[in-house]
Amino acid sequence: MVVSSLSLSWISMAISSKLNLPQVTSISPCNNVSFSAETSSKEESHSQRRPLLLGLAALTTALLPASSLFAQEIPENYRAFVDFSDGYSYVYPSDWRDFDFRGHDSAFKDRYLQLQNVRVRFIPTDKNDIHDLGPMEEVISNLVKHVYAAPNQRANIYDMQERTENGKHYYTFEYQLTSPNYSSTSFATIAIGNGRYYTLVVAANERRWTRVRDKLKVVADSFKLLDI
Repeated sequence: MVVSSLSLSWISMAISSKLNLPQVTSISPCNNVSFSAETSSKEESHSQRRPLLLGLAALTTALLPASSLFAQEIPENYRAFVDFSDGYSYVYPSDWRDFDFRGHDSAFKDRYLQLQNVRVRFIPTDKNDIHDLGPMEEVISNLVKHVYAAPNQRANIYDMQERTENGKHYYTFEYQLTSPNYSSTSFATIAIGNGRYYTLVVAANERRWTRVRDKLKVVADSFKLLDI
């Protein structure tokens, strides 16, 4: 048998459409791919190994651009979540853990403070861009007051920002929801692409907001759409 063992130690997970990328600064697959072979001739070895090497090259080419790109952009003490099948990515604090949040596609929370979390959801839309919804102030005000806020909650919007990356537009805003017994503050980022209306919300208890605000703003600003 030409190839008796093949080690791909540079891939630490099964190939999938959703990746959880740790903090890494470089990937060197050539140093971590090992082969062992027994051949009867150099010609036979070369002819039989060539298709395998070509396959590895194609796999490396497919995975490295995306993983290297996100590795360069991951801030210290954060991890990246990349969903190629649903077309989005973002970073979250590295000590948070994933959990199921009803009606959402992905979610992570603080291991000790469950109300400190990030979650992403999307719904189908016939709009092509976030600008198609209307002026930013009007869109955000209606969303916070009539969608995010419960009937017994008072909504306050503190800040609204727009950014554009690779031709895609994003609205990020800070808002507070206050009820008689509880108050929370959040950042939200919304965007439209791939025939979907995406929403990322990262929140914390109001009492902790001043301590974690900057940390959570990194999460909100990191949300990006991927073409699918």
